[in-house]
Amino acid sequence: MTDATLNSTAPSSNKADFWFDPICPFAWATSRWIGEVEDVRDVAVDWHVMSLSVLNENNETLSPEYREKVAKGWGPVRVITAAAAAHGEGVIKPLYDAMGTLIHHDKVEDLSEVVVKALAEVGLPAELAEAATTDAHDEALRASHHEGISKVGQDVGTPIVAFNDTAFFGPVITRIPRGEDAGRMWDATVTLAGFPEFFEIKRSRTEYPSFN
Repeated sequence: MTDATLNSTAPSSNKADFWFDPICPFAWATSRWIGEVEDVRDVAVDWHVMSLSVLNENNETLSPEYREKVAKGWGPVRVITAAAAAHGEGVIKPLYDAMGTLIHHDKVEDLSEVVVKALAEVGLPAELAEAATTDAHDEALRASHHEGISKVGQDVGTPIVAFNDTAFFGPVITRIPRGEDAGRMWDATVTLAGFPEFFEIKRSRTEYPSFN
């Protein structure tokens, strides 16, 4: 048996937690990266929702375009929260994968359509789509959001990653590293985040995420 086979079948001893909002393209890029990390490092990821709608609901400095975007963003996270309550947390990642593919690859702009198609793809009841337009699961949604944001502070967005005794926003990437490149980025990120006195390294973004 090869080392690769052993790595693919042995349970991971290290758990990371990943908070996402399905509408965010940067979170989507980072989520695809951390999926690559799971293949090359001893890491398993637990998935959680956070919400740009919650994060920005009292933010008066948003541009009109971004305000409109986050105002429409309640539906997907509400539906994922409702699905997890009814069918277990194991549905969170498959629903995210389905929604993210529709939003960021297929460019479906109608989030109601995204919800309906994603539920069908994952094999969940169609009536879960009704959760998109009610606040019935907002308490649980807000609790998940605040669990993540409390680890890094209010002046960040999505995604948030927690690993061992540290947590961080990002990394913000526009391309998805594959294979060992993904592992090297993971090593560098958790090394920097492991220093409690380290807070930020940044440069201006010059491109939008690309998923080609």
